[in-house]
Amino acid sequence: MTGVPSRYDLTGRSALVTGAGGLLGRQHVAALVEAGARVVVSDIGLKQAEAAISTIRESSPSSELIAAALDVTSLDSVRAVADDLASRSIPIDILVNNAAIDPKVTSAPGVMHSSRFEAFPVPQWQTEIAVGLTGAMLCAQVFGSAMASRGHGVILNIASDLGVIAPDQRLYRQPQVTREEEQPVKPVTYSVIKHGLVGLTKYLATYWADKGVRVNAISPGGVFNNQDPAFVERLTRLIPMGRMADADEYRAAIQFLCSDASRYMTGQNMVLDGGRSVW
Repeated sequence: MTGVPSRYDLTGRSALVTGAGGLLGRQHVAALVEAGARVVVSDIGLKQAEAAISTIRESSPSSELIAAALDVTSLDSVRAVADDLASRSIPIDILVNNAAIDPKVTSAPGVMHSSRFEAFPVPQWQTEIAVGLTGAMLCAQVFGSAMASRGHGVILNIASDLGVIAPDQRLYRQPQVTREEEQPVKPVTYSVIKHGLVGLTKYLATYWADKGVRVNAISPGGVFNNQDPAFVERLTRLIPMGRMADADEYRAAIQFLCSDASRYMTGQNMVLDGGRSVW
């Protein structure tokens, strides 16, 4: 931890990141490793977790990383991972609830677009809520309860700028689609889930305040990942800073929220969106 203030130092602490195989999940793991933590890299399949570890080890070859297959929608799966870690004397000090389904907005001319609220499929609603919101609750229930029994711990819920503001559906309009009911939109589930995570954050922060467990959320803005140039141009017009985020720009915030640097902070939602939500 050369050059890093001791209050940010996570040496000797173990973290678990859900959905760690994704774009931001890998960044969260890298941030925790950079601060000295041992990290359990979990995803729905072991291959996804192992692939993330391989990528992170390219820049952090000495990092202590553990792959785990974890289905956040299954209480049995969450308990099985917790029991396995306990049997290996790995108590989880930091839980990062990152797992989510981010539905991509595409166009299918000729029919009412299934992303639209009027036609949104109930099974899709149930699946996405199960992963993004119920999954966070179950992981907090298992790992957070253990933290509370030990008298310390940190839970960080990964929300979104769309957990603060509503989606601007103009971003997703397709000029070649002439009928309004065929225009794709950002589905209702994403914003509902991210708003729900902020609510879960506040609930757990007060519920476990006397047990030494801090619970906060972070709401990142859009990350540039070679999206369609027309979409990027439309979005950046809504952002005062005039650009989307780089994938690694949230690392320092993760380190702050998961370390003693934020030891008097709980129940809060840190918004990092280039100013979009204040314009």
